[in-house]
Amino acid sequence: MLEAVRNAFRLPDLRQKLLYTFLILVAYRLAAHIPLPGVNREVLDQIFRSTDQNILLSLLNFFSGGALAQFSVMAMGVYPYITATIIMQLLTPIVPQLEELSREGEQGRQQLNRYTHYMTVPLAILQAFGQATLLSRPLGGGATGAVLEQWGFTGEALLPSLTILISLTAGTMLAMWMGELLTEQGIGNGVSLIIFAGIVASAPNQVRLLTQQGITQLMIFTVITVLTVALIVWVQEGQRRIPVQYGKRVRTMRGNRLMMVGGQSTYVPMRVNTAGMIPLIFAQSLLILPNTMASYFILRTDWIGSVANFFYTSFSPQNFLYWMIYFMLTVAFTYFYTDIMFRQQNLPDTLQKQGGFIPGIRPGPRTEQYLNSVLGRITLVGALFLGLVAVLPFLAGVVFGGGVGSFNTLIISSTGLLIVVGVVLDTMKQIEAQLMMRNYEGFIR
Repeated sequence: MLEAVRNAFRLPDLRQKLLYTFLILVAYRLAAHIPLPGVNREVLDQIFRSTDQNILLSLLNFFSGGALAQFSVMAMGVYPYITATIIMQLLTPIVPQLEELSREGEQGRQQLNRYTHYMTVPLAILQAFGQATLLSRPLGGGATGAVLEQWGFTGEALLPSLTILISLTAGTMLAMWMGELLTEQGIGNGVSLIIFAGIVASAPNQVRLLTQQGITQLMIFTVITVLTVALIVWVQEGQRRIPVQYGKRVRTMRGNRLMMVGGQSTYVPMRVNTAGMIPLIFAQSLLILPNTMASYFILRTDWIGSVANFFYTSFSPQNFLYWMIYFMLTVAFTYFYTDIMFRQQNLPDTLQKQGGFIPGIRPGPRTEQYLNSVLGRITLVGALFLGLVAVLPFLAGVVFGGGVGSFNTLIISSTGLLIVVGVVLDTMKQIEAQLMMRNYEGFIR
């Protein structure tokens, strides 16, 4: 592996991609430590240094890579952009104009991406307003006041409030831009790498919290983390190989010579977890949204405040309903995203055009039905696995006494581990492909 790393850095273009990826991630982490004005640092430190943290804040802070604990310009990360992406993918099959754009190739995808960017701005403002409203109230954790002492859109609080909203929205757009730069000029998926950097950066704080609970607790959850990583890798690499036979064809060569080509046997790999970590990210983004919107009206004393309180408590990680909905959304998004990816590949038509067929299955509609049935069966295993990964912190909290809302029970949450492992595997495979193109020995044996 070390030899492969040296080979990778000997290639000028690959070395440039790796260094570019590293520099962008460093710039993102530096930006995550730029604080916003008007924040009571003492109260903020008391909240996040306490072992009895606000669970929702812990969750938001975890996926922002600790940026919320600093209440920096990157406090929201790329989650408004992910939410906008989810909405666009849900609207594409419903709105005919968007469906036509999706079929227009690269130009249509660029237009859809532009719409996603436009949608990200109001969603970022919405989430920024929700987070600021949440931090403008006493949140416990040993803190005696609010993080934001001046919040509102009247009087002297108007200018500080607008500054916070604009800064948080600009931070999200900057993170989104960095992610797209990584995708275009670096190695791996940019948005996933941004989330990956944030999750890894928050691991030392999780270790500190577990250390406060005792060395034995830390050792137990270290073992759980290692076993979870092994299980994730095993399932991520699992696949069902569909045999494919290509018929022999006669091809006319130069000089009017006839040559028999084709006749090979190969297979189509259908992965158990085709969707990767995307369903978890989608489900997490949607679960944060109701709680954020409810926080706007939670202080009201009328029926609107009662409804807001109901949603605020129901979609909080302290509530069992939260984890049940999280499990169901993860399973649903796994099927949804897997179906989208399978339809984009258009595998039955591609096999038929290339003269390939599955032994015992007729080309065309029968092949499509067969592949859909196989995909449905193996996706069930992948969806249940992802659902189990999603609720693993809840299960660990119940088993080890952390309670339903326990979130700080793992060094890196199971969702974070799946994202980290998925991003690492994907990045290594992309580096492997670059090395194989140049006949170098790769990373993965």
